Amino acid sequence: MPETPTVRLRRRRPAFLVTVATTAALVAALLSLPGTQQKAEAAPATFVHPGVGVSRGQLDFARTQVLAGAQPWKAAYDQMLASKYASLTRTPLPRSVVECGSYSNPNNGCTDEREDAIAAYTTALAWYITRDVRYAQKSIQLMDAWSATITDHTNSNAPLQTGWAGSSWTKAAEIIKYTYTSTWTNSARFGTMLRNVYLPEIINGSNSNGNWELTMMEAAIGISVFLEDKAVWDSAMAKFRTRTAAYIYLSSDGAVPKTVPSQNLDTTAKIVAYWQGQSTFTTGLSQETCRDFVHTGYGISSISHVAETSRIQGIDLYTTDVGERLRQALGFHAKYQLGEAVPSSLCGGSLTLGLGPVTEVGYNAMHNRLGYGMTNTQNLTLQSRPAGTNNLFVAWETLTQGDNLS
Repeated sequence: MPETPTVRLRRRRPAFLVTVATTAALVAALLSLPGTQQKAEAAPATFVHPGVGVSRGQLDFARTQVLAGAQPWKAAYDQMLASKYASLTRTPLPRSVVECGSYSNPNNGCTDEREDAIAAYTTALAWYITRDVRYAQKSIQLMDAWSATITDHTNSNAPLQTGWAGSSWTKAAEIIKYTYTSTWTNSARFGTMLRNVYLPEIINGSNSNGNWELTMMEAAIGISVFLEDKAVWDSAMAKFRTRTAAYIYLSSDGAVPKTVPSQNLDTTAKIVAYWQGQSTFTTGLSQETCRDFVHTGYGISSISHVAETSRIQGIDLYTTDVGERLRQALGFHAKYQLGEAVPSSLCGGSLTLGLGPVTEVGYNAMHNRLGYGMTNTQNLTLQSRPAGTNNLFVAWETLTQGDNLS
């Protein structure tokens, strides 16, 4: 069953409550309107910085909590600082061409690029919290090394690799460019790298499993913020909205899930095959649930990241079908990750678990901001704190998002 708590209608400090049944009816009615689910949101009139994944207010809140020794933020910060990604002796390992085959085989620079990007973000966060310029300089060193070197991504996993690395690079770059007290001399060159090397690989989307396109659009939207490019935002957001609607099922979608037109999934049989053989569709189910929870977690995470970046930019996707799909997907997968018995109607009664550290952003937005109970997601989130990194593109979200209403 989907999670159905009492829902507050106003953000943060609600004035009144409505019943679950009434809320569910309203949501269903709204989502059934023509065009509601796949309507793209236009770029903000003015971009907010830092504004990819985490805002200045959220950074200030996290810093205040860490410096006060408050939990769980201090434990999350200690975890981050103890990781290899925070090392001040890290040596960048840039390559001109990063070659990534299926499952990163061959792996010619794939791990190096992803981990250098996470390290740039990690040291940017460490800079903001400590004001130790060595961390800012390390983040800059990593970004400068890659922007001076990389020219291309190749082989079959190139689009996904570009999305993963691009998602972390833009979060790091936003913090350094807009909060570091000294000049980042090569920030324009870094922007050129994003536009000329990363963006062409991801902006046209993907017809692979849905987590690919969701991560690619996450990176593209981050790039659009850093470059202040409204056309890129609009293009990426349109693909994101369509893919999100086709990735997480709601009963209001009808008998079968929505599809991405370019994939030509024009029969029920084709849809079932694409959904890993699952023929019974339940609210919250993902296109990759029956593949495994690891890849499903990638998709859920990217949906939450785009929604959070959009919120920072003044565009609220959490109260659209994006938020409803995110909420239901989190609750659906959290209950099985926590150990609930799997019915025979779901993936033949067997699931491959491993959701990963992906619940903090969506939980904070949908529970703490909008007031949904989300018992399953809450239990999993609290049990998993502090959330670390998946070593691909998710990192330190208890620190930046945990119970953070800024």
